[in-house]
Amino acid sequence: MEPLPPENHFILHWLVSGLAVLLTSKLISGFKVSGFLSACLAALGIAVCNAILWPLLFFLTLPINILTLGFFTLVINGAILKISAALLPGFEIDSWFAAIIGAILLSISNIVLHYF
Repeated sequence: MEPLPPENHFILHWLVSGLAVLLTSKLISGFKVSGFLSACLAALGIAVCNAILWPLLFFLTLPINILTLGFFTLVINGAILKISAALLPGFEIDSWFAAIIGAILLSISNIVLHYF
């Protein structure tokens, strides 16, 4: 069996991430996605925000992150989800609690789904 070409690997990774967003929306009450296409667009939006904003937010909050022994990173991840939800249609997060718990569950589901 031949390995997937790089462009197919990206598409597969994107679809699995979309599935993780959809799964998270089914498990968290304040985390809403209107369908699989919206979940895939949300996964793409989250990836772009992670690439651009996450390093900046992490650097700006480094002192508080050190004081909380890294737990403030969960708030940063929740903020990335809230920003993505504000920018994308069909993707809503009602509260900060839903965003932070959603970030944790999204990370876990992404790890598990990408393993398989």
